[in-house]
Amino acid sequence: MNRAAAVICASVVLVTASVFAQTAPNFAGKWTLVADPNAPAGGMGGLGQSATVVQDATSLTITRTTQMGEIATTYKLDGSESKNTVNMGGNSIDMLSKVKSEAGKLIVNTSMSFDGNPVATSMTLSLDAAGNLVVESTRPDFQGGGAPITTKMTYKKS
Repeated sequence: MNRAAAVICASVVLVTASVFAQTAPNFAGKWTLVADPNAPAGGMGGLGQSATVVQDATSLTITRTTQMGEIATTYKLDGSESKNTVNMGGNSIDMLSKVKSEAGKLIVNTSMSFDGNPVATSMTLSLDAAGNLVVESTRPDFQGGGAPITTKMTYKKS
């Protein structure tokens, strides 16, 4: 009986450790872009110049400050689909996103349609060793039609 109890306890510890290992860090806070002198001019992606992130057990809300004003997007953290609508140039665009947690990162995969053309983007959020927020974004090459473009931006908590 003691051996069976020990095996059960060990199993519970392993399962619990596995669940906690898959939990993403908390990205909540106000974040400001760290300028990268080597980055190409006019780069897109990331969270813009600054953003506020609110995170709880079930959702992540990012409020970005952009030239068009503040844009807030909310993502469900349970892997189910989240719908956000943004207005760009007088057009409403519905964005459907799914979030997954992987190796201490949150990966947000989003699909939308521009003039009937499907577009897929990806955004990965992680924290570096210094506690900075690192946002890696991948999007189609809208102008050249080439391979997808990936940008990596770092934000400091302000």
